[in-house]
Amino acid sequence: MSPELRHLRYLLAVVEHANFTRAAEALRISQPTLSQQIRQLEKGLGVQLLDRTGRTVRPTDAGETYLHYARRALRDLAAAERAVLDVQDLSRGHLRLAMTPTFTAYLIGPLVARFHASHAQLTLDVREMTQDRIESALLADELDLGIAFGATHLPGIDATPLFTETLGLVVGPLHAHADDRRALPVAELAGLELALLSGDFATRVHIDGYFAEQRVRPRITIEANSINALTEIVRRTTLATVLPDAVTRDHPGLHPIPLTPALPARTVTLLRRESAYTSAAARAFTDLARHWTREHAPAE
Repeated sequence: MSPELRHLRYLLAVVEHANFTRAAEALRISQPTLSQQIRQLEKGLGVQLLDRTGRTVRPTDAGETYLHYARRALRDLAAAERAVLDVQDLSRGHLRLAMTPTFTAYLIGPLVARFHASHAQLTLDVREMTQDRIESALLADELDLGIAFGATHLPGIDATPLFTETLGLVVGPLHAHADDRRALPVAELAGLELALLSGDFATRVHIDGYFAEQRVRPRITIEANSINALTEIVRRTTLATVLPDAVTRDHPGLHPIPLTPALPARTVTLLRRESAYTSAAARAFTDLARHWTREHAPAE
């Protein structure tokens, strides 16, 4: 028979009170029940744990040895219960979060700032990776949450929509169209030089799909794997680019130019593994992300 927690608690009570009757009163059980449970524990272990021959009940040598581990086991269990409560009330915890590179340019800063301000005691591991890697890492339990785009997801991935992201043509102050607020027909892109994100970005795939649908082939002079690099290049040259509108709003030196027809919008989603345990930290971040995006998400 494997000892149960009640056996350990009963044994400790008897040793503490040195008497079965007083221990039973403290435990609020009958004395015969307590005696039967201790005998059951001794029978299961195959040793006598208590010396009942004197005026008081004392542990045997085997009992002293067993009590050492029983006390430690109960202390560890109590500590585990406190840790669970600590996690649930967000007094401690850890969150593993990943997002596609586009969001590091405008979304991660505000979200993490709000999260840290509300839950400074929680630790956060933020990673930047492609959407397919995010989904694979979620399925492998290497991440708790991911932020990416609505798409066809891997089996086992749950996606919650957050907001709609819009994109547009962007130029810097040196560009000929910098002060032009009229909508630019997409056919005129063929006469512009562009600096775009490299092909491993989901944003670039989205842009290329738009170009193909509109049957336009602009001159792509520069490719970069960093949105910050693109904004600096466009700000200092006559090249144009395509960026999320939220990025453009955060850079006063950049000027949006409406395209006709407009680039298709994208749905930004919060990803998690289906049926996975959701920690209190992950729930808190999910609630915060939903609340923040309702207040601050780009207008459609």
